[in-house]
Amino acid sequence: MRLAIVVAVLCCCKLLYTQQSTRVTGQLMEKGSNTPLSNATITLEITSQEFKTNTYGEFEFSLSQTGEQMLQFSALDFVSKQFSVYLDGNPIDLGTIYLERDIAREQTDNLISLTDGDLSDDFESISSSMGLLQSTRDIFLNRAAFDFGQAFFKVRGYDSRNGTVLINGVPMNKFFDGRPQWNNWGGLNDVVRNQEFTNSLTLNPYTFGGILGNTNINTRPFGMRPGLRLSSSLSNRTYRGRLMATYNSGEKPSGLAYSISASRRWAKEGFVDGTLYDAYSGFGAIEYQFNPQNSISFTAMLARNRRGRSSALTEEVFDLMGGQYNPYWGEQDGKIRNSREREIFEPLFLLNYALDKKKIDWNIGLAFQTGINSRSRLGYYNAPNPDPTYYRYLPSYHINSSIGADFINANLAKDAFLEAPQLDWEQLYTANANNGDKVAYLLYDDVAQNTTFSGATNFNYTLNDFIKLGFGGNYKATSSENFAEIQDLLGANYHEDMDTFSNTLNDVDGALQKSKGEKFNYHYNLEASQIEGFAQIKLTAKKWDGFASVSYSGFNAQRDGLFKNERYLENSFGTSEKIAFSNLAYKGGFTYFLTGRNWFTANAAMVERPPIIQNIFINPRENNQTVPELQKEVLSSVDLSYFVRLPSLTGRISAFYTRFQHTTDINFFFVDSGLGSDFVQEVITGLDRLHKGIEFGFEYEASSSVKLTAAGNVGHYVYASDPSVQINFDTASAEEELIAPEGNIDLGIASLKDLKLAQGPQTALALGVSYRAPKYWWISGTMNFLTNNYSNLSTITRTSSFLIDPETNEPFPNATEENLAKLLKQNKLDDIYLLNLVGGKSWLIDGKYISFFASINNVFDTVFRTGGYEQSRNGNYGQLKQDNQSGSPSFAPKYWYSYGRTYFLNLAISF
Repeated sequence: MRLAIVVAVLCCCKLLYTQQSTRVTGQLMEKGSNTPLSNATITLEITSQEFKTNTYGEFEFSLSQTGEQMLQFSALDFVSKQFSVYLDGNPIDLGTIYLERDIAREQTDNLISLTDGDLSDDFESISSSMGLLQSTRDIFLNRAAFDFGQAFFKVRGYDSRNGTVLINGVPMNKFFDGRPQWNNWGGLNDVVRNQEFTNSLTLNPYTFGGILGNTNINTRPFGMRPGLRLSSSLSNRTYRGRLMATYNSGEKPSGLAYSISASRRWAKEGFVDGTLYDAYSGFGAIEYQFNPQNSISFTAMLARNRRGRSSALTEEVFDLMGGQYNPYWGEQDGKIRNSREREIFEPLFLLNYALDKKKIDWNIGLAFQTGINSRSRLGYYNAPNPDPTYYRYLPSYHINSSIGADFINANLAKDAFLEAPQLDWEQLYTANANNGDKVAYLLYDDVAQNTTFSGATNFNYTLNDFIKLGFGGNYKATSSENFAEIQDLLGANYHEDMDTFSNTLNDVDGALQKSKGEKFNYHYNLEASQIEGFAQIKLTAKKWDGFASVSYSGFNAQRDGLFKNERYLENSFGTSEKIAFSNLAYKGGFTYFLTGRNWFTANAAMVERPPIIQNIFINPRENNQTVPELQKEVLSSVDLSYFVRLPSLTGRISAFYTRFQHTTDINFFFVDSGLGSDFVQEVITGLDRLHKGIEFGFEYEASSSVKLTAAGNVGHYVYASDPSVQINFDTASAEEELIAPEGNIDLGIASLKDLKLAQGPQTALALGVSYRAPKYWWISGTMNFLTNNYSNLSTITRTSSFLIDPETNEPFPNATEENLAKLLKQNKLDDIYLLNLVGGKSWLIDGKYISFFASINNVFDTVFRTGGYEQSRNGNYGQLKQDNQSGSPSFAPKYWYSYGRTYFLNLAISF
């Protein structure tokens, strides 16, 4: 009976919305060369209905809407055009429409060079979502990517984990941190330009998606413009030079098409001292079209990236050395050698099938990826810390002495640091030579060797002009082998694989002595898999449209220890318990069209998702222990928007409200707490976050050549709960030295509610002007102001243990509310003012298209802090207060600093 009712309703809907339609025809051509533009897109703006041109650039489609409507004509690498049409049932022939080459396309390369600059450390990260926004033409998101992104602005304060990136419909986000790894296709700009982006909670045909937005990268050769393209770039950011070559065959009479691309990027040093850059990338894809509706394609991406890393700095070190200083490198035999390098090489292979009919779109994709992600670092064993910025080597150590300020030794320390601020490789070799055959220092890699298999499918069916249905699913399984590997013994013969603090073995069943190339310290596997299915429906009427989508997923993860660790004999070797979650997510949206040029939207979502792997296992390098009473995360999100599309004014304004509930975080550090001192793992549970605000972007066309833009975000991102905190530690030390014999202790709640989140600037404003000359050159500039940026908090200093005097086990008598508020006042970072200039010129000579692009970011060369974090070493009130009395604390917050004035130049020629 229910089925009969549903069928009857759908039939009635079809009758109600089958009405006289308007047929629209025409042809799209390239201006200047009069070449047809195939596979270009025509979009009915109010419904987002899309139509494609054929091989000859011709289009023909019917629209059931009536009255004035806006059509947008767009093609990859061309400037879009908008036309207003009046639909009344009479056929409309738009004739030949010419699109100009987009001479600003190189701005995407500029963005990618900025994305390459995402900063990350082992425990603190600044992860932007700039890469996700490459393909959008939304005015606000464009500013967020190309201008605000330099200050690590995050759209709505979201991490990139909240956006889904797909390649040919297959999700690419990683299990470990939930984020896409852009380095996997870095340097392949020419072949990853063909992207479809859906913002925020809107419907996406390939996935249920994330709340930030979703990008599908289409690498099928049939979607790429035929021809050869060569380009060369110069920059002073992460890399200094880049060469790139790409050839797209176009469709052959046999039904075949193929694409190949290769690039090389390099720098002896980037903008920050000692940060080498060495990257090679290659791409190949072939597609066979059985007929206009069916095709199969194969894609291979190989991108290797090796780079030197840099460190966050305290204000003391910044004042002495400046923002380009990097303590991780030193000279060896006259050459720069960085102790903290990162190498990523994870080749990716995809096989895809596509069915594209008038009412049916069906895509199937399989992906296989394997490779390594490694980070090098120095290890030291019963030897002094080799870091030149170690707190004992700086002036503040002597000024903050517990027996009183020692200015003589402080000045001596300052002089010594300024004389030798870099890592001393020669000294490390000398120390090893004086230590017998055993190492005092060694260089090793933390390696994650990952293998991932993925499969995805999506099926979209247009029932009629009113109803469109979508279904899909995906499966992903990852096996990750994690270990430390000795890279260089620095002149010694072997390393004893022991923990020098507790004199315990890291590998009980293995050899004590380890040599170059061998695994040591830790070795374990992580297995994770997820299966997801989703369904969605979209309804489109004359004055409104709406959608609903639902997703169900199952996730599981497990650790398998391959070393038996003497500190954790019972739970370090073998498999852990299997962690499993079932998750339900649903979202919906409604759009009301006031006219064809003005409309309102409202979207809402409720999403359950598992925690990321790095927040499931407390200390996976040493044991199987998982976060107790681990919960799935719950996201609730709502946004409201108004859109305007007038002949001279376009834009939108949106309000959003999002709450993250039951999140978990794990941190590692040495702490002198009120309960004792030790290396600990801090486990934070029940952590809620609130993100709300308003964002807007408008563009005014003052003339055919001049455009003015205004964009901004006013956000409020805060902790929305007081989470629970537990610290874990090993119990291999003498009992009198332990914080607790159980190996963990519950510190109760941390008072975080209503404190600001460290999610980049929460307020950002931009004004821009651009001029596009009839003779194919253009220039634009933007003035940007960003504020309300905060450093990350130390959670343990907001717990009750912070108030305990470790000498007496009693509360500090002077730890009053007033004194606490003053000592723990949250640190607001600098206001940021930026002026950015971009411009370009193009020429069409004998059928060859030549383009030149230049950008200057941060024209006034201002230096500002982009992010930072409070150190947790001073985990009790007395010690933190004493350390701050001089105004130059030894364990002050650490900050990342901006680049100064930077440039990006690109010259390209297309045949």
